[in-house]
Amino acid sequence: MRSLWLTVALAFVLWAIMFSPVTSGYVNFWWMMTGSALILSGVSNYLNPGWWRGLNFSPINVLLGVVIAVALWGVFWIGEWCSTMLFDFARPQVDNIYGMKEGESQWLLTFLMLFLIGPAEEIYWRGYVQKNLSLRWGANWGFVITTLIYGVVHASSCNFMLTMAAIVAGAAWGLLYRFFPERFTAIIISHAIWDVAVFIWFPI
Repeated sequence: MRSLWLTVALAFVLWAIMFSPVTSGYVNFWWMMTGSALILSGVSNYLNPGWWRGLNFSPINVLLGVVIAVALWGVFWIGEWCSTMLFDFARPQVDNIYGMKEGESQWLLTFLMLFLIGPAEEIYWRGYVQKNLSLRWGANWGFVITTLIYGVVHASSCNFMLTMAAIVAGAAWGLLYRFFPERFTAIIISHAIWDVAVFIWFPI
């Protein structure tokens, strides 16, 4: 468990560098995000070798991944509409999130999110952190703690909407992993597709 908590501490540092208003101006967010996700997934692969043997890119898993991504996009569309109606700060904070892609190649961002960032995040957060916390403290606590950590690491952005988005998305993927760990491949696919859908293909 010590190794796991060290990786979580590393995640806090990396996320703070890329999201904090104090440091974010000194790094390219997308390359920092890609590097951070790959570092954490690489460390988790070292600490949990052979996890990839359970992956299964069957047609049903691919289809499930797409369906989950579409459903989650719908949840966020409804959530954005409701939050905009309730809070004056909601839309400006959402616009700040989308501002991170200004000046970047849409094709490059699509590639990074679809093939590197999305999969790497799931490999680390659900495939390593939630899996090992569940083995230690039970599936329910593993889900809850991982979801909270996933949300809190985004708090350094000082963006309430981003932090809540991370908690909601993390809860969705975490809950699916809690009850259907055998569908981990579909969860990875859903994260990758949702990332691209919400940022590039169909912005909310």
